Formats: sequence, structure tokens, C-alpha cells
Amino acid sequence: MEQLSGLDASFLYFETKNAPTHIGSFAIYDQSTAPGGAVTFTGILANVERRLHLARCFRQKLVFVPLDLDHPYWIEDPEFDIEFHVRHIALPHPGDWRQLCIQVARIHARPLDLTKPLWEMYVIEGLDNVEGVPKGSFAVLTKIHHAAIDGVSGAELATAIHDLTPEAEPPPPEERWRGEPNPTLMELGIRTTVNNIKQPFRILRVLGRTAPSVARVMNRTPSADLEVSDTVPRTRFNGPVSSHRVVEGKTFRLDDFRTIRKAIPGSTVNDVVLTICGGALRKYLQHHRELPKESLVAFAPISVRSAEQKGAAGNQISGMGVTLYSDTEDSLERLRKMRKGTQNSKATAEAVGARTMTDVTQFMPGMLAGLAARLYTRLGLANRVSPVFNCIVTNVPGPQIPLYFTGARMVALHGLGPIMDGMGLIHPVFSCDGKISIAFTACRQQMSDPGFYAECIQDSFDELHSAAVRATVLESPSVVETGSGDFQQGVRA
Repeated sequence: MEQLSGLDASFLYFETKNAPTHIGSFAIYDQSTAPGGAVTFTGILANVERRLHLARCFRQKLVFVPLDLDHPYWIEDPEFDIEFHVRHIALPHPGDWRQLCIQVARIHARPLDLTKPLWEMYVIEGLDNVEGVPKGSFAVLTKIHHAAIDGVSGAELATAIHDLTPEAEPPPPEERWRGEPNPTLMELGIRTTVNNIKQPFRILRVLGRTAPSVARVMNRTPSADLEVSDTVPRTRFNGPVSSHRVVEGKTFRLDDFRTIRKAIPGSTVNDVVLTICGGALRKYLQHHRELPKESLVAFAPISVRSAEQKGAAGNQISGMGVTLYSDTEDSLERLRKMRKGTQNSKATAEAVGARTMTDVTQFMPGMLAGLAARLYTRLGLANRVSPVFNCIVTNVPGPQIPLYFTGARMVALHGLGPIMDGMGLIHPVFSCDGKISIAFTACRQQMSDPGFYAECIQDSFDELHSAAVRATVLESPSVVETGSGDFQQGVRA
């Protein structure tokens, strides 16, 4: 029996009917690589069952404290049933990319059952007309509550169900798994009383660690040559969200992102991702004649998971606000500003202290937090208060090697994320096996044309990539000295 941290529990408290707070992904697999050239649902079920011991969240369920007087607890579910969690469906004919995205969005929109271990897995067949995907491929949609994992531990969870070769087998469990009995009200009451007695001393310790961080932030000033938005503009993504979702995404070669970042020395792959998102939002809002004069601002989660916490469940995250420079038309200039902007944001986040958010949320009263979330939705405050951020961009790096699931090789991977009132757009960015995907989850009422926004992401990438290649060619003495004919050939390359 293990108690949730305040940060983990906050994802439960702030969950509403229209805004469940689970995360997830959907991957596509080529089953021709599996032994025998085919994968069955029975084989998938058996494969997942053999790996349950590799991730604690698979068989842990929640036990809530009455009246939310303290944070909930995890226990090993004595009634765990794998067939409740792993499910099997198929797309109707013709089985194309658009149908897959619609089905994924519908499943992702549904809340998880909080009385069971907080994850579900859907095996989706019938993908024969998804462009660029081998015939006979299938998809696996996984959703898991954010109270159980963050992006980094989610990547570790993905590692638990994948292999490095088609024939690999998982290691056996060290001991036999046993479920735990549900705790009694008296046991929960004693634990809550002890925790409440210790609470004032914990608050004093956190305040002692937080005060220096606040002082450092107040004494910091951003770079003089850095353009920073004074206010966060309101967009269509900053109102109340419905219970319906849209999902889409684009996949690129990771090497192309590395090429782009070389055009602006010191920039990172994450800077390139943010620049592309800023350009895509500029194109999308400009098309709808809604582009604000001020730049949009994104929230970028930061993992503060230490080496000692690798493999541990739960959330170890902080975050920073990042100006997307959507008011800058030139893509390369946007990347140049982004490099300076993220350096300033990282410096501010480091000044605050990586664990400040984790520490402060530990003392969040569950009953009041849940009430506040419901009132925020019921009173429509998302339309009345100034937005803090316009969207979320979260970048999760994965292994740059081939991965196999029940022998089938992963050929595509896209992320899924939660949205909420006041922030109806999230970009989960995954990199794996030499590819990087920029996916997004949005409210269907706020974005009725997800296919168009996906094209905006593609156009933003193409524009930035072309500008970066031109800039690199111009800086290369060997190309410049060969004359105009070779210069044009270099640009095309």
C-alpha cells in the first residue's frame, strides 16, 4: 500500500466529466516480422500478461480516503482481470488514416474506470489503406491515467512491453504476485490522522526550500535582446472544452531536425519542435483570420526524474512557459528567437527549482481542489480569466532502435494527451527509431478541421527545413566558391 504524491493526486482532483486526465499513445506494427509472419490477439494477450510484473501500474488500483481528507493510495488489485484492460476491435472498410484517427479520438475521449487499474489497451485491426503502412499491420492504442505516470515513466512503461528482437522473451518475475486486501476505514483514518499531524512540519521544510528559489526569480531579468510577450493572447483554444476529441499527427525523420538545428548554432531538437509548432499555429490561426498580434505561449513540461528514480511510477515533472514567436513570419528567425527564449525559460525554471511544483502540490487539499475544478468548469471561468498558456508542447525522447511488440516491428508512434478548460490543445512529441512525430489532441468544438492543422504542421516543417538548408549552403565555402550552377544543385540536395 503506497500513497500518491500531491502531484500525482492532483491529476485525479482536477479531472472533470469533459476533461479526463489520462495520457497515451497509438503505435502501428508490421506483423510480417513476427515469427510465422502473423500475430494473433490471443498471442498479444499472453505476451502482455507475461510482462505485468515489469511495471507496477499494471495491477495497482486506487483506494480513496473518505471525503478526500488525504491523498489516495495504491494497492495491488486482488480482482485484476487482464481481459478487462486489453481489448480487440477493427476498423470498417476501407480502413484509412482518417478512420484510425477518428476511432482513436473516440476511445481517448472516454474516462478510465477509477475502480480498476488505470490503463486500457486496444488492438485495432483493418489498417490496410493507411498510407505508408505495410499491409496487414495493426495498431495498439494505450491509455493510462496521468496520476500513475508522466511522460518519461510512460516511455519506460513502453519499454516494458517491447523487445529489441522479434523472438525475445521477457524476464521471469522474481516472486509470485499477490493482490492486497482493501484497507478498512479505521486503517485509512489512522493513516490520515498521522499524516495531518506531520503536515505543518513538512510545510515548513518546503517553505524553507522554496523561499530562496522565489528570491532568485525576483532578482533575475531576461536578456535585453529577447522579445517576450507581456500578455498571453486569447485564442479559440482557451475556452471551455467539450467531451469530444480530435487526434492527428505528422511523422518526420529525426535527422532532418538535426539538420535544421545546425542552421542556428546552439539550438536543440526541442527548439526545432517548438519553432514548428509556433509556425503551424501561425498558419492555422491566420487561415481562420484569428492570429493575434502578440505571440502565443506554450507550457513545456520538464522531467525532474533523477537517475535513482528511473523505473519508479508516478510523476516527477516541473514545467516552463515558452514563447512560440507565432508573431514572427520568417521561420529561421523564429528558430533564432526560440533558441534565446528557451535558454531564458530554462534559466528561470532552474532558478525556481526543479522540485518546487512537486513539493508545493503535496499539500493540496483534495476536497478543495476537486471542488475548485468543478466550479471552474461550471462557472465558465475559462472564458472570464486571462489565459496562462495557449497550448502544451511535451517532448518525450524514446530509444533510437527498432522495437517489437509480440514480434511485430513498430513502424509508427504518435502521442495522446489530456486537455482541459482554458487549454484545449496539446502536442505530444515522440521520437523513436530515427523518427519523430508531432501529434496533437484537441477539443473537436475548438478544432473541427484537424486534417488541416496537420497540414499546417507539415508546411511549417517544410518551410523551416528549406530555410535551414539554404542557410547551411550559403555558409559553406566549398559550395559558394563553385559558382551558381553548383550552388543551385546544393540547394536541391
